[in-house]
Amino acid sequence: MASFEVVGGNKLNGEITPQGAKNEALQVVSAVLLSSEKVTLTNLPYIRDVNYLIDLLEALGVEVDREGNGTVHFKANNINIDYLHTEDFKKRAASLRGSIMIMGPLLARFKKAYMPKPGGDKIGARPLDTHFLGFTKLGATYTYEPKTGFYTLEAKNLAGQYILLDEPSVTGTANILMTAVLAKGQTTIYNAACEPYLQQLCSMLNS
Repeated sequence: MASFEVVGGNKLNGEITPQGAKNEALQVVSAVLLSSEKVTLTNLPYIRDVNYLIDLLEALGVEVDREGNGTVHFKANNINIDYLHTEDFKKRAASLRGSIMIMGPLLARFKKAYMPKPGGDKIGARPLDTHFLGFTKLGATYTYEPKTGFYTLEAKNLAGQYILLDEPSVTGTANILMTAVLAKGQTTIYNAACEPYLQQLCSMLNS
C-alpha cells in the first residue's frame, strides 16, 4: 500500500491559484444559455464533467472559444433547439448529471426544454423533484415519457412566485434561479440552498 511520510517543522511559503470549483462551474456554464451576448468565464477547472458540459453546449450551437488557463468565451446566439431531440444529445446529456442544469436556462429563454433522465456518479438517491417543483411553480408544465426516457418542459408564460422548496437542493435552487431571472415579476425562494456556488451564480446573473 502506498504511504505518505510527513516531516514537519518547515515553514511553507509561496502562492497558488486554487482551481475553480466544479459545482460552481457547471452552474455558470449552463447560465450562458440565458443570453445571446458574449459571456466570458475565467478559472474554469479543466476536468471531465466541465469539459463534457462545454462540449454539449457547443453541439447545441453555442460558439465556444477556449482561450486557455481556464478562460472560455461563449456566445449562445444560434441555438439549435431541434438538437435536443437527437440521439447524440440523449447520449451526451444522459452521461452527465450536471446536464440537468441546462433545463432552466432553456425553459426561461426558449419556453421549452428536453432532457433525458440524467446519469452521473452513483452516490445514492438524488431525485429531481425540487427542480420540477420550481419549474411548475413558475408556470411550466412537464411530462415524462418512459419509453424514450425524456422529460419535456414547456411554458407559455413564466411568472415570478413565492416558492417553498422541500429541500435546500443546490442544483435545484440553481435551476430555479436561472429560470426566474427571465420570468415576469419577482420570485422569492424559501429554504433555498445558499452555498458559495449559488452566491457566485447570483453574481453572474446580476451582471
